[in-house]
Amino acid sequence: MPRRKRNAGSSSDGTEDSDFSTDLEHTDSSESDGTSRRSARVTRSSARLSQSSQETKNTADHDESPPRTPTGNAPSSESDIDISSPNVSLDESIAKDMSLKDSGSDLSHRPKRRRFHESYNFNMKCPTPGCNSLGHLTGKHERHFSISGCPLYHNLSADECKAPTERQLRYKEKVAELRKKRNSGLSKEQKEKYMEHRQTYGNTREPLLENLTSEYDLDLFRRAQARASEDLEKLRLQGQITEGSNMIKTIAFGRYELDTWYHSPYPEEYARLGRLYMCEFCLKYMKSQTILRRHMAKCVWKHPPGDEIYRKGSISVFEVDGKKNKIYCQNLCLLAKLFLDHKTLYYDVEPFLFYVMTEADNTGCHLIGYFSKEKNSFLNYNVSCILTMPQYMRQGYGKMLIDFSYLLSKVEEKVGSPERPLSDLGLISYRSYWKEVLLRYLHNFQGKEISIKEISQETAVNPVDIVSTLQALQMLKYWKGKHLVLKRQDLIDEWIAKEAKRSNSNKTMDPSCLKWTPPKGT
Repeated sequence: MPRRKRNAGSSSDGTEDSDFSTDLEHTDSSESDGTSRRSARVTRSSARLSQSSQETKNTADHDESPPRTPTGNAPSSESDIDISSPNVSLDESIAKDMSLKDSGSDLSHRPKRRRFHESYNFNMKCPTPGCNSLGHLTGKHERHFSISGCPLYHNLSADECKAPTERQLRYKEKVAELRKKRNSGLSKEQKEKYMEHRQTYGNTREPLLENLTSEYDLDLFRRAQARASEDLEKLRLQGQITEGSNMIKTIAFGRYELDTWYHSPYPEEYARLGRLYMCEFCLKYMKSQTILRRHMAKCVWKHPPGDEIYRKGSISVFEVDGKKNKIYCQNLCLLAKLFLDHKTLYYDVEPFLFYVMTEADNTGCHLIGYFSKEKNSFLNYNVSCILTMPQYMRQGYGKMLIDFSYLLSKVEEKVGSPERPLSDLGLISYRSYWKEVLLRYLHNFQGKEISIKEISQETAVNPVDIVSTLQALQMLKYWKGKHLVLKRQDLIDEWIAKEAKRSNSNKTMDPSCLKWTPPKGT
């Protein structure tokens, strides 16, 4: 008969319960045949199991959880619990055990019976309405007690789960016959043909698939290809994806290999390659490393076109006119779109000026970042698009570009603001820059009354940006019908400490190094 686990009250060394052992000690030791010992054991077990049956009956209406073993875990298999006859009474079970004991068999080698906790629920059943708990979804068990194994829940019968249906068997035999027709291997001529095809077309064509597998599997693959293509066409028509979306994964740019972030509308013949090679000086894009190497051998560019209007140390800024250097500016916009989400300007670059920041060494001026600016902006936008190359991010160059844009606005005697919407990284950079400008101004301010207009005129920051920054810093308060600017000394001290740490850094713009005259509108 199936083994049953010991009661939770049994000792850890495998002996029986203490109260049961005590009853055995009071029996007559002179009875060598053990008749009285077995009678006491049956009487004691009957009483305890009757009490367990009564307690289980009282809790069955409230406990719908699966049965638990003495360790607290659900039974792992049918060997842990006898569920073949759930309606058999406890007395009949005891009598069955007695008949085995009295049959004269050797009980010394029989494994000990496992007994259950008194709260065991014998009325357990599947929670699916109308299910009798018979059968199992896997077909390996006679009963089930959860929805996951319920055949009725899965719209099947217990018989259907036991073995495959005739239809399933016929289909399986048909597939096996079709797959037997597969050729044992490719001939020498076929291999040569396939290798020649691969060498001729490379990755631009699908490899030849005939005779590599059975006709049945090849047909399944072709149908899957057609279905995937149809799904992609539907998504493209709905506007969820665009042609060439996310095709360019990496670019080789100088000594760096950069992972792209967004889709950029490069020509399809380049976008479908997945990897582009770019000249870091003229920004021309190429298909292979060989073409790039040949280009670099004869490329005469070592810095961006246009006028160098700022130089301090190794940092330079070039002003590039989109009308005079159209190809360069278009390539710069295509490159920037790989790392910007909201950029929409690619080819119409003539109305813009591009200010390109570079870092010079013995090989040339390497691109750090840039910002574009309208030649005639009716809303006084001093930045249309701004980008720091990924290899130079988080090094202070972004704030240098922003500071340079406001430096140009000061020379023009205008108040500037970036064009909206800003990208996520752009917004973070501008908020940080505006915070530093305001804290520096408040630290140097010696008067008693302060004006938003005066701050704007001195810093060239738009009043709207100043107010939003003060609100974010909780330095603007409305009191008795007036707006007051609070001078929070804790924020100023924190900014002073950061400035002291960065005192040796050259990541600041020097107005004295700017050699620039505002261009006239064209």
